[in-house]
Amino acid sequence: MNNWNELLVPREHTLNPTELAVGFVAPVTDQGLIAFTGAESATFLHSQLTNDVEHLGRDEVRLAGYCSPKGRLLASFLMWRNEESVFLQLAREIQPALQKRLQMFVLRAKTKASDAGEGQVVLGLGGGQAEAVLQTWFDVLPAKPYSKIEHPLGTLLRVADAFGAPRYLWLATPETASTAAPVLAERLNVGGNAAWRLSEIHAGVPQIAAATQEQFVPQMINLELLGGVNFKKGCYPGQEIVARSQYLGKLKRRTALVSVAADALPGMEVFSPTDPEQPCGMVVNAAPNGASGSDALVEMKLDALESADVRLGAAGGPALQFLPMPYVLDKLDV
Repeated sequence: MNNWNELLVPREHTLNPTELAVGFVAPVTDQGLIAFTGAESATFLHSQLTNDVEHLGRDEVRLAGYCSPKGRLLASFLMWRNEESVFLQLAREIQPALQKRLQMFVLRAKTKASDAGEGQVVLGLGGGQAEAVLQTWFDVLPAKPYSKIEHPLGTLLRVADAFGAPRYLWLATPETASTAAPVLAERLNVGGNAAWRLSEIHAGVPQIAAATQEQFVPQMINLELLGGVNFKKGCYPGQEIVARSQYLGKLKRRTALVSVAADALPGMEVFSPTDPEQPCGMVVNAAPNGASGSDALVEMKLDALESADVRLGAAGGPALQFLPMPYVLDKLDV
């Protein structure tokens, strides 16, 4: 049997948004996965994360953040559970430190963190043709964004839509991925981590990684607009600051979708010509767009967002072209 990674080789060129919209598959290798296992896993994580974990259903998927005591995001997660464990998917580069930090606060709680990514293949799929291709193996697909099904062939998560079509993460064994790979490669455009990240950007879904840790309160990156913050749950690190930011409106910042004719990287600052000495925001996530540039999610001040004249790297740098967001930017002064 051929190995899945020999068959799902990304195209020599970077997939562009049009190709992603048609239909794509992308092995996702830059994401880590932490499993919390034990009777008190949900209760423990409920006390640590920005979202409700105790009432997370077995067929649900949620976003969540993990904040410092100052309310700044140390990590963002895609979260789901089964009968035994709660799973947190995050940027692989920050997984070891985050897993160690969370484990440090477990104390007497009956839960234990472990690396759940070993021996598992993660395939990202999306675009107009992805649904029909997945039906080759799945009789039923998750019915709406942020839902999931468990299947003999693996876990299938439906995440935020992009390009007017559903997107999925398929967690499978290497053997299952090897069996599916020929069909996937024949019927879909094949990309890699950059393709999946580009689809996440066009879905308006941010992710915290090493370059952006402790830079943002959740609302700055629209996390509460995506259902990643529950303002009715109990305390968690930074909760008072997150709540104050929501109800007193002290942040006056949001994240927008942009395109720029340059290589953008997370953590790069952006500037407004009206105040050239001070940055007005920061790149949260970026990916090559197949047109000699980058598409990105950029956090910035509301007045800069409304002026629509923002530059990458310096006040005289490449101009950001603002693209429509897939959801409404609620401009409560945050």
